[in-house]
Amino acid sequence: MGLMQVILTPFSWLITVFNDLFGNYGAALILFALLVKLILFPFSIKGKRSMIQMNAVSAKVNKLQKMYGNNKEKYNLEVQKLYEKEKVNPMGGCLWSMLPLLILLPLYYIVREPLTYMMSLTADQITALLSALPQTVEQTGPYYQLTAADLLARHFSAVVSSPAVVAFKDSLKALNFSFLGVNLASTPNWKFWADGISWGSVGLFLMPIISAGTSFLFSFISMKTNAVNQQSAQATNSTTKSMMLMSPLISLWIGFAMPASMSIYWIAQNLFSLIQEFLAGRILKKDYEKAAEDAKRREEDEKEEEKRQREIERAERSKRIEEAKNKKKDAKRESDDKISAAVKEASRVGIRAYARGRAYDPNRFSTSGSTAVSEAAPDEPETQETEEK
Repeated sequence: MGLMQVILTPFSWLITVFNDLFGNYGAALILFALLVKLILFPFSIKGKRSMIQMNAVSAKVNKLQKMYGNNKEKYNLEVQKLYEKEKVNPMGGCLWSMLPLLILLPLYYIVREPLTYMMSLTADQITALLSALPQTVEQTGPYYQLTAADLLARHFSAVVSSPAVVAFKDSLKALNFSFLGVNLASTPNWKFWADGISWGSVGLFLMPIISAGTSFLFSFISMKTNAVNQQSAQATNSTTKSMMLMSPLISLWIGFAMPASMSIYWIAQNLFSLIQEFLAGRILKKDYEKAAEDAKRREEDEKEEEKRQREIERAERSKRIEEAKNKKKDAKRESDDKISAAVKEASRVGIRAYARGRAYDPNRFSTSGSTAVSEAAPDEPETQETEEK
């Protein structure tokens, strides 16, 4: 027995038990999906509470980002301290939501290889069984065991009586792949009319579409629930809307690329997830209400803080404008004072030519000036005498 078979044994055992209990492979997959949801429900509640706690500290994280946005190392350290102080696990919200996807992988192996995982046949026994089937089945392709199991169920009495399988006939099981008139061992085809239109072909075609529709419905309701949790526009941003569209597309791809067994499980998983969202909303009603109140209070505080910051910025802006005006006035006053001082200095008597008058004599008080006057005195009588003549 290989490691993979050991890991998948609990899953294959459950599906086998449900199949033996209800005699239908589709019912077994639905019950398996229900059991998975019941087991994971407490973890889902824990994950939703973690999301609410993360939303409660989101405002503080935003403040830290503003404070240490340029210092990534310091920012990460402070955020880690905040999570430890508030006892918040940042991975708690998304970790548990990944578990259903982790279960999908082992289920795929069980659905693809029922002879190996549900009947525990070896490679030689599988070869012997294929030789005993009424139709030739080549050991090629990913789903040849599913085709062989379907033929075995249809011709079970004839096959188990074949000498080729006598040694292990007790391990063989007749798996009923018919569910609501659809063969779950078949893979849906876009051209459902190719082999004739019947409910089997139309139903097989509709299953992936129903799977995608239920996936979209669950994503939409989950987005609304997250909007109640977060109370912010982030719940409806482009990333969330993209994920809401990606999930149905993945479901559609799985539905047409794999056997209808995967589609029936996916549909059941989505429907049980919707019920789980409703129950979680009832259980976490008080948490949601408290989160809404906290979010409203944070929004009001942010508005007040924004208003206060605007007032501070307005006051600082007015102060800067007033200081600029005062500085301009001081500069003008200083310039005027310098001009006034220069005018006063220039207006002193004896400096300005026009203020000296016609009788101004620069040599009036000098010795040379007196001598000139005395020398000019004897000439005055002659001048008078001449004037009299």
